[in-house]
Amino acid sequence: MSIMKILIVDDEPLARQRLKLIVTELQLGECCAEGSNGEQAVLLCQQHTPDVVLLDIRMPGMDGIEAAQHIMKLDAPPAIIFTTAYDEYALTAFDAHAVDYLLKPIRKERLQDALESAKRLSKAQLEKINLQDQETQRRQHISARLGDELRLIDINDILYLLAEHKYVTVRYTQGTVLIEESLRSLEEEFEDVFLRVHRNALVARKSIAALDKLKGGGHQIKLLGADDTLEVSRRHLPTVRKVMKSM
Repeated sequence: MSIMKILIVDDEPLARQRLKLIVTELQLGECCAEGSNGEQAVLLCQQHTPDVVLLDIRMPGMDGIEAAQHIMKLDAPPAIIFTTAYDEYALTAFDAHAVDYLLKPIRKERLQDALESAKRLSKAQLEKINLQDQETQRRQHISARLGDELRLIDINDILYLLAEHKYVTVRYTQGTVLIEESLRSLEEEFEDVFLRVHRNALVARKSIAALDKLKGGGHQIKLLGADDTLEVSRRHLPTVRKVMKSM
């Protein structure tokens, strides 16, 4: 029987040390790596292919919920057990959707039970988690599959999003990638970041350089930091002009 590989991610070194000690004492697996934030969690999952991730929820930068959303996109995602200092009342959403979590301070017996019954999360389970006493934190990154690699793209680095067939092209400061998310869902999630300029295009508000009128009567947007231009549809032109006047 192969040894269970366990990844521990928590921004508190003492919390990681305690979990590692308990894992060793239980002899149910071994700690293959440690991380201190959500971005490291995603990277370490790709590097070490753990069977289970003990993932803290509240961490600076990318939190555990967002990290789990990205990890779920891997070909063989690990089982995820959240660790948290939230009170039990705030975790009713986890209970309702059978998402396993460990309440800090973590007890040895509880960790043993969680590891022995660790199961992979479903996308639906993650999407329904909404912790009480906390505003739902919007993603800070979009993840894209590039072969076997999962690349994290900072929302602040994105210039525009262009819908093409069933994919969305993400144009960002370092190039382009394709993602399988709908333009509408991205617009709803990041409504204060991106502006709809066409039925198939969203542009980052901070990347708008100018609105030019074309000889044929149409309009296009010029971007800061890129030679690309985006067509502005007649339907969205009034909103674009209004937003640009307020910038």
